[in-house]
Amino acid sequence: QVQLVESGGGLVQAGGSLRLTCAASGRTSGPYAVGWFRQAPGKEREFVAAISWNGRITQFADSVRNRFTISRDDAKNTVFLQMNNLMPEDPAVYYCSARMSSGAYYYAIAYEYAHWGQGTRVTVSA
Repeated sequence: QVQLVESGGGLVQAGGSLRLTCAASGRTSGPYAVGWFRQAPGKEREFVAAISWNGRITQFADSVRNRFTISRDDAKNTVFLQMNNLMPEDPAVYYCSARMSSGAYYYAIAYEYAHWGQGTRVTVSA
């Protein structure tokens, strides 16, 4: 079993930046594809970004493309979500997810992921 723990959330002013971290422990031998999702109050969980097992393929939701980047450090079993130019529509609880995958794929649908963290909250002030 893989355990995922997100960190790095907090309060930031609009236009500011945060870097979220997803740290994996347990059976991390992989290979794993990783995704980030977010859920705002009263809304469905939505896809934010994904990265393939080898880091060569990434995908972003239209709403965050060109503002967010995703990267991974497999030596540290960690995936990062760098969020720049945060906007009033970005506040949510951000979740990290993972699934076994050795293909050149990313996964953008929540049910495709087997493992989830507890989330970290991001708040953006005007």
